[in-house]
Amino acid sequence: MKFKLDWTAIAPFAALLILGLAVVVPNAWILGLGAIALAAAVFAAVHHAEVVAHRVGEPFGTLVLAIAVTVIEVALIVSVMVTGGPEKAGLPRDTVFAAIMIVCTGIVGICLLVGGWRHHEQSFQAQGANATLAVLCALSVLTMILPDFTSTIPGPVLSPSQLVFVGIISLVLYVVFVFVQTVRHRDYFLPPVAILEPGHVEDDVHAPLPTTGYAIASGGLLLLSLLAVVGLAKLLSPAVEAGVAKAGAPEAVVGVVIAALVLLPEGVAALRAARLNRLQTSLNLALGSALASIGLTIPTVAAVSLVIGQPIALGLGPKEIVLLLLTLLVSTITLGTGRSTVLQGVVHLVIFATFLFLSVVP
Repeated sequence: MKFKLDWTAIAPFAALLILGLAVVVPNAWILGLGAIALAAAVFAAVHHAEVVAHRVGEPFGTLVLAIAVTVIEVALIVSVMVTGGPEKAGLPRDTVFAAIMIVCTGIVGICLLVGGWRHHEQSFQAQGANATLAVLCALSVLTMILPDFTSTIPGPVLSPSQLVFVGIISLVLYVVFVFVQTVRHRDYFLPPVAILEPGHVEDDVHAPLPTTGYAIASGGLLLLSLLAVVGLAKLLSPAVEAGVAKAGAPEAVVGVVIAALVLLPEGVAALRAARLNRLQTSLNLALGSALASIGLTIPTVAAVSLVIGQPIALGLGPKEIVLLLLTLLVSTITLGTGRSTVLQGVVHLVIFATFLFLSVVP
């Protein structure tokens, strides 16, 4: 498979050009073009992520997209922290919490529902899902619930030494998970032998492998697409904030919308994989993204907080704690058997709907 110039190669550059125009000449027409460019950049990112994934194989391919999105998301959070001042102390917590809820209930839920509806029952590696959920539970509780109950400094703020400790253990857990996923127990995260429908041909098996040059070019275009997605999401956020304020909704809704925009590439890629009966790939993308969101974000913002002397509030409120614990409990139950149906998808989506509703009507 050789590289060819098509819309997926042009879209990232066009989106970045529109982003630059919107910064120089902000007006309603440019913002409208920005929304269109955002959608194009999302689908371009999904395409290039699939090319890279096909070249490097699973689970490396899904890891590339998860880490790339998270690194750029972290850069966005840090830039807002540095320029926003103390009033942005809860931004990292709100962003990470929204990302976990969107991924574990929204993206996983729609993948389980669509995949179950289309294929009746789907299978995946229970060992991989259980290992991922164990790390996700530990990271979530230690970084976003425990800070409410420490006593050195009243929560939800941690003392400097506690912040260093939480940042280190978050990074250690994530690095060990990546080692297990890609080296020590890679087979836990590979798709099980699929039972194909009569007459169906598995595209990944027979499709020609992309050349090294094609994969490298797609990797670069993937990063450009993700930069455009994050930049356009930030550009459109004032319009989102104005719309939320006009509707009388809480400010937290803005964080949910921005997190959803940033997670669009992974969500679309995961949904496409589920429709093609590749639920393992969907879960690798979704759950891996949730882990990266905590494992990379918390250490980075902790370091930035200590360097610039700006405190961050990591502890969640009571309502958010209940939703987070419910999400982790249900995820552990529904993904613990290695098989899924539409029922699991509906359960996750009901929790997601509750999260969205309570974000608007707290």
